[in-house]
Amino acid sequence: MLRAAALLLALSTLSLPVAANAQQIASARYGDPTHRYGHNVLGADSEWGALTLIFSNGTSRRFVLPDSLVFEDTAPRLHDLDGDGTPEVIVVESSLTQGSRLAVYGPEGRIAATPHIGTKHRWLAPVGAADLDGDGYVEIAYVDRPHLDRILRVWRFRDRGLHHVADRPMLTNHKIGWNFIPGGIRTCEGIPEMIVAMHNWMRVLAVRYRDGTFSSYAVSTLREVRDFDAALTCP
Repeated sequence: MLRAAALLLALSTLSLPVAANAQQIASARYGDPTHRYGHNVLGADSEWGALTLIFSNGTSRRFVLPDSLVFEDTAPRLHDLDGDGTPEVIVVESSLTQGSRLAVYGPEGRIAATPHIGTKHRWLAPVGAADLDGDGYVEIAYVDRPHLDRILRVWRFRDRGLHHVADRPMLTNHKIGWNFIPGGIRTCEGIPEMIVAMHNWMRVLAVRYRDGTFSSYAVSTLREVRDFDAALTCP
């Protein structure tokens, strides 16, 4: 009896990594293209009704939005937000009446989301995710209404929630009709920097958030989109 119990315990222990592995997100993709929102800020065919998560064991799980929402985005972004060694998925969801919000998904579905902007056809453009201020928690940055208000907003992912941290106005990272979002986050000398544009598209800026304060400096004059790509490389 004891030997059988020991064998059962061993088999149970061996099965744990497999169960954990089954829930490790390896990739994600949007599906079910839709025109029910019709904003087209990223060009045609840039709004989606479903998100599929593909796990490292080859299985997948599909999440379908209600008709009141769409994914309005270029592609899902994978980033380990809670420090457990496995990634979560960052997406942009848009309400047909309340505009966009940033959302985080895990294997079981939506974990957290920011409030919607509040007006239809108002969008946000993600910058990226990193521990911007060195406090041990990951922040997610996006530009709120990059064609209108042009506000860089920073949110912290903590305790399975998104908590607003700080805002910096007069910055942008997208033009209407682009099917891509340039810039992102680079880490130079151990410090993450957000690569965005001045509100007037004259310069590419590197923006830091440390000790509760934003600071920035010009990386280059902005003449064409590839200037963003060059700025993602540290000097």
